[in-house]
Amino acid sequence: MSQATTIGPNYRKYALGILLIGYIINFVDRSILSLLLEPIKLELALTDSQLGFLGGLAFAVFYTFLGIPIAALADRRSRVKILAVSMVIWSAMTAICGLANNFLTLLLARIGVGIGEAGASPPSHSLISDYFPIETRATALSIYALGIPLGTMIGSFVGGWGADTVGWRYTFFLVGVPGIIFAFIVWFTLREPPRGMSDIKLDAPSAPPINTAPPPPVSTVLKLLWSKTSFRHLAFAAGLHAFVSYGAGTWNAPFFIRIHEMSLTDIGSILALIAGIGAIGTFFGGYISDKLSDRTDDKRWYFWVPGIATLVMVPFQLVAYLYGGVWAVVASLMMVAVLGNAYLGPSFAMTQALVSLRMRAVASAILLFVLNLIGMGLGPYFVGVLSDILTPDFGIYSIRYAMCAAVLVNVWAACHYFIGARTMRGDLADTQEMNEKLLTEGNAA
Repeated sequence: MSQATTIGPNYRKYALGILLIGYIINFVDRSILSLLLEPIKLELALTDSQLGFLGGLAFAVFYTFLGIPIAALADRRSRVKILAVSMVIWSAMTAICGLANNFLTLLLARIGVGIGEAGASPPSHSLISDYFPIETRATALSIYALGIPLGTMIGSFVGGWGADTVGWRYTFFLVGVPGIIFAFIVWFTLREPPRGMSDIKLDAPSAPPINTAPPPPVSTVLKLLWSKTSFRHLAFAAGLHAFVSYGAGTWNAPFFIRIHEMSLTDIGSILALIAGIGAIGTFFGGYISDKLSDRTDDKRWYFWVPGIATLVMVPFQLVAYLYGGVWAVVASLMMVAVLGNAYLGPSFAMTQALVSLRMRAVASAILLFVLNLIGMGLGPYFVGVLSDILTPDFGIYSIRYAMCAAVLVNVWAACHYFIGARTMRGDLADTQEMNEKLLTEGNAA
């Protein structure tokens, strides 16, 4: 029996479920900090700029720069084992955040979380791309990306409840330990699929051999991606979109505390609800892109869907941060969550489709590098610094106007999606020709 056919459809669903749970744990540990910013600020006497640095650059720099070499390793070694070890590291460092007694120790712990999480998405994206063919890959990656809203939902609820009930220190312990346990499930039950399995007919009775050529160096992947105009625009669009998502999202809890005078328990429940609603957009962004591109035979929908969603969400964001009624704010943020998550599946699916078989983990890491360095690294820090600058004139309302300034960047992001769609079909055709050649060479060997 062919190696490709030993992994059946039921197991592929199980594998996707395991990767999804791992990503949920990832975002619980990543997002928990935003709910704990205010009590941390009060106990450790920190400024908004320092909080923005902790929520952004402190995590993002190590997360992004280590992501590429770890991804290069994943294109050569077991992706499953890399994911499991990374999960142990980031979960343990999340728990250690609860031991911090000043800015420096909390900074070092957050850096540790970033180092661990650098080994999460690139191997996972590569595994999913070998489990699922291009026709359903955006949907599969959108299901995986549900870890973002679901993890944020759990992190928001547990963070709000924990801050008011057991304190911010024990809350870090509470969310860190489960990841260490789950890492063993990943290690012992997740199977490594053959490289390029999804690029042949999975259910064929006698599938052809998989290409086993060694993966190219990172510089080759970078050169290939940079040569594709559509990817350059996709990367900048995703990065600018993330700048808004992380820049505003990190500060949602302090915004509700300062502007609407709510308790952390209530804020956690509201933000959990908003994040859960956002799962609708995460799934349907990829699902709708798959369906529209299949129905019209035009894969530019993988750019158009996130571009339209990114542009439409801007007025809802402005209402959320400028309107005085709290429930109108919550309703607007629900729409923001749905529209704001629609870009994930299509963006990652196109990144995987634009590179050859042995480049996928590195390609994912390169997109995450741009997305997280611009988005996670600069977004929260920009809002924190601008809030400190505006405080002398606007007092506690400075956070409101700093968040609105970040929101306007989404107009810029949408433009890159629409421009990138112009050259996407040609770039995709070139990659498909490259993959066919690689598989043909593998069969001949």
